[in-house]
Formats: sequence, structure tokens, C-alpha cells
Amino acid sequence: MRRFLNLLLIPTLLVLSTAIAPQALCKEVEPLKIGSAAPDFDLPGVDGKRYSLKDFAQSKILVVLFTCNHCPTAQAYEDRIEQLYADYHDRDVALIAVSPNSAEAVRLDELGYTDLGDSLADMKIRAKDRDFQFPYVYDGQSQEMSAEYGVLATPHVFIFDEKRILQYAGRIDDGEVTKPTSHDARNALDELLANKKVSVPETRVFGCSTKWADKKQSALDAIAKWDQEDVQLQVVKPDELRKRLTEKSDKYRLVNVWATWCAPCVAEMDQLVTIHRMYRKRHFEVITVSADTLDSKDRALVVLQDKHCSASNYILDSEKRDDLFEAVDPEWKGAVPYTALISPEGKVVHRIHGEFDDLELKREIVKHIGRTYADRK
Repeated sequence: MRRFLNLLLIPTLLVLSTAIAPQALCKEVEPLKIGSAAPDFDLPGVDGKRYSLKDFAQSKILVVLFTCNHCPTAQAYEDRIEQLYADYHDRDVALIAVSPNSAEAVRLDELGYTDLGDSLADMKIRAKDRDFQFPYVYDGQSQEMSAEYGVLATPHVFIFDEKRILQYAGRIDDGEVTKPTSHDARNALDELLANKKVSVPETRVFGCSTKWADKKQSALDAIAKWDQEDVQLQVVKPDELRKRLTEKSDKYRLVNVWATWCAPCVAEMDQLVTIHRMYRKRHFEVITVSADTLDSKDRALVVLQDKHCSASNYILDSEKRDDLFEAVDPEWKGAVPYTALISPEGKVVHRIHGEFDDLELKREIVKHIGRTYADRK
């Protein structure tokens, strides 16, 4: 626990952060030094088991890999992490993946490349989706292990020899979203398996910074700031709305048709607002279209304001219901809510007739806008 000396546990901070305690409040950590013994841990895994160093005692080499769900760099490495495990687990090498992040310290706009957050529940979903064969454990509750190892970013790799002495610390390789030229972690493993000294024991890391619990207030402050954003409801003619939804753009458009008299519509708007806040820094925007009559404009605006929906909000200036159908999507069957994802070329690439499943919709969005920095726009 020697690296916990830098935790800011002063009384004032404890008063301000009672919701965070007893989580680690680490603003700065020092990575474990080469030649150090592996600090022990006791953490829950996605499989319902708890893991500690003794669970890997039979393996000659132990790879402790810090990663997470949300980080685009970590996601870019998931295939290579799985391949690393596949190539070495029969060669007396054990691998454990650890998420160091406090889920509550991740801002919504830091989730712009993912469908999942960093909670243990979300980790279970990611592990199942990816069919991880190695343990994936959560340190976001106490963050004690992450502080002792000195995790700077995700991913961050620590490789220990048979005596559990640190022999390599740093990146997996130098590629991220390009073809790597320096396979640093693999090189270290090959040298250790050949009973050689690791020639390059330390490398830089690159990825999303560790989300320590003391960043929780920043996440809360961001929500409070977004809640103060101006919410408007614009009246448009059918042709104007059709042009807005079908013209070429630099963004994907998520269009949601709702109404004040539709309880499921109003209920799912909370998730819609979250989606808006998550992805709007990408090539993505949310557009809502009220199916209410124009004389209910004020009532619709009150709902939007109550939900803090600062997306592009429209209501149609037309008495013909067919005008709304044709303006939004001729293939819309008419039931509300209705949600459509429209490409930058103005084509509908995904339709949801009725209520949307939050996770499935996020997956569809990320499938199109991308999970890594290679897809950055």
C-alpha cells in the first residue's frame, strides 16, 4: 500500500466526497518499478469468481493487463489481447485483464466510442460479447491494486517472471490502429520463456488515462452543465424536415419521433438524451420530431425542457399525418415511438418501430461511427 501515501484523504475532501469513499482518490501514481514484486490483490471477475496472485501460481509467467470497456485504444487492442492469450496460454503464461476505472468517474462524453461503460455489469456484457477466455476483473471499487501497480492508461501491461518479479512494463506494441513494428510485450514474453533477460524492459504507454474516483465530481459537474443548455422546439414545414433528414451531411442522424401523449416515448427520452451527450462530439447528432399537433407545441416544449433535451427538436407545421410519415421516412409504419439512424448520405441504415433497446441502439450507432481513433471525425 506504499503508493497510497499520495491519496488525498484530508477531512475537507472526505466531506465533499462521501459518495466516493472508500475508493482510492489518486490524482497521480508511480508505475511499479522493474524488479519489484507483484502486489497481491483480491478482485471480482466477470465470471462471479474472485482472483488473487495465488490463482496463477502454477504458471511460469504472469501477464497483468490493465484495460477497460470504454477506451477506444483499449478496444483497438482487444483482438490482439485475445490473440496474445491464445498464443501463450499453452506456453506456461497466465493472463489476467483488470479494469482500473471507477465507472462513476467516466464522463458521458468519454463514452463516445463505446456501447458500454466501465461498471462490472458492463464488463460482464463485453466479456460475453467478445468471448474472453481469460479472467477479466474489476478494480473500480477500491482501485487499490491499480494504484499500487501505477496504472497510467489503458492498456498498460505488467509482465512478471516465475518469482513474480516485474520484468516488463509498458505497451502491448507500437501499433494501436496501424500495423505494429515493435511487438514489445511479445518480445518480453519470448525472452522470458527462453530464460533470457528482457532486452527492453520498459516502454511508454498510450491510451485513455485511468479514471480515478476523484474524477467523479467532474462527471457530475458535466451533467449539471449540460442540464443548463438551451432547449428549443422549431416549427418546420414538411419539405424543410424532409430536406433536413435526407440531405448529405458530415454526420449520422439519429431521428426519434415521439409525442407527449405517448408514455413510452417520454420514458425513453432519458436514454435518448444520454445518447446525445455520449456521441455528439463524433460525426453524430440527435434529432427529435414531435408527432403532436402544432397547437400542442408548448406542451411538447415543456417535456423537452424537463428532459434537458438540447438536441435539434422539431414539430411539423401540417395538419396531414401523411406529411409527417413522408417527411421522416416513407417506410415508417406509423407507430410511435419511431427511431431511425440516417447515414451522412441521407439513407436510413437502421429502423426501430416502437421502443428502442438502449444497448442495442448504442451498438448500432457505434457500428457505424466506429470504436477506435481510426474512425475519428
